[in-house]
Formats: sequence, structure tokens, C-alpha cells
Amino acid sequence: MTWAAVIEYLGAPEDGGCLIARGEGTMAMDELLRRIEGYREWAVELQRGLTAIPAVCPESGGEGEYDKAVWLEGVLKNLAFDEVARFDAPDARAKGGVRPNIVARYSGSGSSRTLWIMSHLDVVPAGERTLWTTDPFELRVEGGRLIGRGVEDNQQAVVSSLLVARALMECKVRPPVDLALLFCADEETGSAYGAEYLVTHHRDLFGPDDIFLVPDAGNAEGSLVEVAEKALWWVKVRTVGKQCHASTPALGANAFRAASDLVTRLASLGRTFPQEDALFDPPTSTFEPTKKEPNVPNVNTIPGDDVFYLDCRVLPSIALAEVEAEIRRLADEVEAAHGVTITLEDVQRAVATLPTSPDAEVVRLVVQAVREVHGITPRPQGIGGGTVAAIFRRIGLPAVVYSKIDESAHQPDEFCILDNLIADAKVFASVAMGCAPDGRK
Repeated sequence: MTWAAVIEYLGAPEDGGCLIARGEGTMAMDELLRRIEGYREWAVELQRGLTAIPAVCPESGGEGEYDKAVWLEGVLKNLAFDEVARFDAPDARAKGGVRPNIVARYSGSGSSRTLWIMSHLDVVPAGERTLWTTDPFELRVEGGRLIGRGVEDNQQAVVSSLLVARALMECKVRPPVDLALLFCADEETGSAYGAEYLVTHHRDLFGPDDIFLVPDAGNAEGSLVEVAEKALWWVKVRTVGKQCHASTPALGANAFRAASDLVTRLASLGRTFPQEDALFDPPTSTFEPTKKEPNVPNVNTIPGDDVFYLDCRVLPSIALAEVEAEIRRLADEVEAAHGVTITLEDVQRAVATLPTSPDAEVVRLVVQAVREVHGITPRPQGIGGGTVAAIFRRIGLPAVVYSKIDESAHQPDEFCILDNLIADAKVFASVAMGCAPDGRK
């Protein structure tokens, strides 16, 4: 990006003034990036406050995001946002009966379009506490490593977006377009009370020329710019046979044995659907049996009921209906062979959306910003994992998923590298200042 050479001061230094470029209508980045670099202590304190509030979804045994949203609102109202608004999705299971979504808007020099930086407030449960070195909901700092549940997923994004906004405010700079920070609920369990709720019930929030940054996936090199996702289908597979004593198996129908036969047959899905797409990593569809529910509690009983789950990540070129039909065919074979019945139930089902074009403005800006901040040229790519970016792509808005992370999410001793968080903020600041006001760049 070419930055102007004509510099002037806006405001005295003691009043928070900084250097602003007037050439070509853009800002000299040096002072903006210096500001961000100076927010390291504030970033740690934000992480400390966020980590102390679990924000686990009701489906996972928690109370939801209410307390974390209230805490974050306090932070936002101490900054110079032009508007802070909350959009609560009703949920009787959650604290306060709602799942809060927050929009904090900082107006640009032009407001015909908005750059959204979207992060999520909810976290997964800590899991087995004995696997953690210390309390997962008390931030631990070891050098430049921040450790605690949620620090990477997705508090790195929450905090880095706040750093961008504060730097712009303290520099008294308005980006070419509106900057809106979107803090959503319910990302970890499907987004029905988060991004899905907003695009369904508050569609007018999003303009036709808006663009999205979603810092919710990446790699340790910072080289992944995610522009596409596979279709996602989580299937609950229930096998019902007939329970009996293990010493007289002929009197029953072993649901576990039949389910195991089906699991074995499902390995053929990769051969039935061998298509490859080099945009994705891995380049093929994947079909993995994962969770297994308990059946009988004792060794000497043949189970008459068995449940397992299948995780399918399917390339956009393959219709989910075709995959479902093939799984049903295999299940029918198992039913006939074992005298059981097998049902398939959707747990989560998301059809693949059109990818964000690698030539889209937001992709070019992210690639350029990463090149400037990290000195590498990242590659636009598709992934098998699902993110909320797909929700915005579905309504026709270009979305890029980018973050420099070590992929410790959901693990014991989850961590965030402070240098990565600061670098993310610098990347996002560069993108914000490079947006074209009219959306035609």
C-alpha cells in the first residue's frame, strides 16, 4: 500500500494527537502501528478480564454470554465509539433470558459501507481440569504467552479488534469506511443465537457493499487467508436392536455390533466421493466417526440401543443429498444383515456457500497487509472447518477468515501469543485504512 508523504499533526501530542497523512486521502501507518504496539499491557488486562468470565453456552452446561457482554459493554463505553448497541436473542435457558450480540461502530470519513470485524464471546468448557496446569478461567502469563480458556478462541480476535479501534480514536483518524466491531454469541454451538439470529432478524445492519473480517481460524505462520469452507454435516446415528444376556446372543440383536459394522462400511465414502479441489486443505471431502454415547453399563449385557456420530466435511461440488443417500444405502445393508433399525438425525447441517473470490477487495487487502506486517505472502485457501464467515457469504457479503494463531483452541492450557495478537491488530488496521469508500476498488 502506498502511504502519503505529506504529514501533519492533528492535536497536540499531550492530547493524544498523532501524525496523519493527507496525500491520497490515507493515513501514514507508522504512528497507528506504534500506538497498537504500545497497547500490550492493555491487551493483557483485557484478556484477563475476559478469561475470568466463562461464557459457556447452555448446550454445554453454561449460562451463556450475558456477564461477559455486560463487562465488554463497560469497556466499549469508555472508548470513543459513535454507537454501541446490543441485539439480544431470546433464550430462556441462559442468564437474563438472552444471548447478547454487540455492535460497536466507529464512523468513517465516508459511511456508505462498513468493514466488520466479527468475533465471538462464547467459549467451550474447560474440559478435564486435571489436564490444566492452573485454573483455566484465571489468566496466566508466561513471557509472551497468555494461557486460559478462550484466550485464542476467540478472545485474541475480541482484543485485537479493540486495539485497532482505540488506535484510530487516539490518532483522531476516521478510516475511509465505517468500522464496526461485532461481538456475537453462540458461535461454538451453531450461531443460532448469534450471527444467524442477526442476519435473520436484523438484516438491515448489513449493507450491500459491506465486507467482513472474521479472525476465527488461521495457522502459526500467518499464511492462511480463508476464503471458502466445505459443507458441514454432523449426523447422529442411532441403531436399535434387542437387548439380551451376553451368554445368549441369539435371543437379541446386538446394536453395538451392527453400529460397528456400519462404521466400517462408512470408510467407503472416501472412495464413493473421491473428488478433489486444490483450493481446500485437505483437498478431499472427509467422513469421520467421532463421538460415541454409552450404551449398557455392564459387561454381560448385549446392548439393544447404540448411538454414534459422524462428522462430514463435503466439498462444494458434492451435494449433501448425495452423501445422505449413500449413507442411507449403507445403513439399509446393515439393517438387513443384523436385524436392527438405523436412524439418521441431523445435529448440524450447513450447505457450502459460494467462496469469497480470491480477487475480492477484502482478500487483496488482507494479503497485502500480511505481506507488510509479517513479510510473507499468504495464500487464499478453503478449509474443512466451519466458521461464521459462511453465514455472511450466504447473504452475498465477501468474508475473509484470518488470524495468526497456534491452533490451541479447545485444548487444555489453551494459549495466545501476545505478539500474534498485536500483529493481527496491525493487519486489521491496514485493511481498515485501505478500504475503498465506494466499494469498487
